[in-house]
Amino acid sequence: MTTRRRDRRGWILAATGVGGAGLLGISLSTKPGSPQFYTLTMGLAGTWAAGACSSGPLSLGSPGARRSAHPVVTPVLSGAAAFGLFYGAARLARHIPPLNRAIGSVLRYSDGGSMPLVTLTACTNAVGEELFFRGALWSAVHNWHPLATTTLAYTTTTAATRNPALVVAGAVTSVLFGLQRRHSGGVLAPSLAHVTWSLLMLRYIPPLFRDQPPSGSPGWPGRWSSSPVNA
Repeated sequence: MTTRRRDRRGWILAATGVGGAGLLGISLSTKPGSPQFYTLTMGLAGTWAAGACSSGPLSLGSPGARRSAHPVVTPVLSGAAAFGLFYGAARLARHIPPLNRAIGSVLRYSDGGSMPLVTLTACTNAVGEELFFRGALWSAVHNWHPLATTTLAYTTTTAATRNPALVVAGAVTSVLFGLQRRHSGGVLAPSLAHVTWSLLMLRYIPPLFRDQPPSGSPGWPGRWSSSPVNA
């Protein structure tokens, strides 16, 4: 790759990362179920995808001795296993007030909006994030510890939400999906795992928190109480 192309890709990735983080923070401070929420979250998915595709070619995966013989089944099972980990953690988090409040604020978007639209935005953002972080960004830093680098970038992006539960979830899932990327050699496996995880989280996590008392502070403990919702 020429220096000019490398510099161009660097600018595209940087602009996409900053723009995506900004849109994420804004979209998760809007009213659940509002037109603004769906517009911003779909715009966020488009930002990730457009930035990824503009930066250069993306690999779906490559064959080889270490690649899975089941390119669809294995990532889906991995996503389900990741959900199992989060489900157990969510049951514990219900008894930790700061995490209980933080998770409850996120779940207001599934309970307060149209489930088909929430599901659509969750899945499109799952794919968009994988195209960018485990696709374009991974390829750009493949010689500089891509798993650690993309995990740091993804965690930093979720910090724009000002929600500790999402920051922790972002760090953990980035590692899990990054391992899928490293094993498969492309974005297909982490995308399938991410979509599977998102669908199961939307289906089974909200019922755990519906009987919880309303939170007075949806963001970081003791802060952001003036925001209508902050996930």
